[in-house]
Amino acid sequence: MRRDFESRFVGSVAGWLWGLIHPLVLLVSWTFVFQICLKAPLPANAVTTNYTMFLICAQLPWLLFQETVLRSSTCLQDHANLITKTVFPSELIPISVFLSALVSHFMALSVVIASCILWLGQVSAMALLLPIYMFLIGLLGIGLGWVVSSLQVYLRDTAQVVNVFLTLWFWVTPIFITEELVPENLRFLMRYNPMSYIVNAYRDRLLSYRPPNLEELAALMSFGLALFVLGGLFFRHLKRGFADVL
Repeated sequence: MRRDFESRFVGSVAGWLWGLIHPLVLLVSWTFVFQICLKAPLPANAVTTNYTMFLICAQLPWLLFQETVLRSSTCLQDHANLITKTVFPSELIPISVFLSALVSHFMALSVVIASCILWLGQVSAMALLLPIYMFLIGLLGIGLGWVVSSLQVYLRDTAQVVNVFLTLWFWVTPIFITEELVPENLRFLMRYNPMSYIVNAYRDRLLSYRPPNLEELAALMSFGLALFVLGGLFFRHLKRGFADVL
């Protein structure tokens, strides 16, 4: 994990600060387009009237999930020497990708919490529950990362497909839109999207004192564990040929 984190910024003057610069530039761009140019209103039941905080609290979990899955898709190729020249448990590579992304996530989260204190004058004590949702993102991201990384070894178009798929997934996650804005016949895209519940949970934990919905939490945990186990079994099945193909 340490090597993965350091190698991303090796030779860079700003170093790990790029892990903060990228999400901040995205946030400024989105705020400019949607709030200033398009004057998009906040939902009626939004937990805050601050549009920037409304966006950034939802942006955090999505970027952690997206980075884990996207970088996992090529991680076995990037570390082919470990697989072909040593006896190495390759299952650890997507896990190290998630842990490396988690370091940047904690840095960005600290900035958001500081913004809540300085900008809104408070931060909810419910933010102490966020590690639960980070764990859930880890289950989802690593489980899916095992699937796409193993497929990429045999099908080199997998990483491109993952990039397209995540773009579509982003727009059916309630970062900018809410379920009420989606046509009735398409709302299932949000209702059966686990990231929808995690994004909303991040907003609620950071910006309100609403307690977690235990039914949603149990459903997310069940889905995350199922994807983690199935992804692991899929990876173990395909890994037998990794050394030959790589």
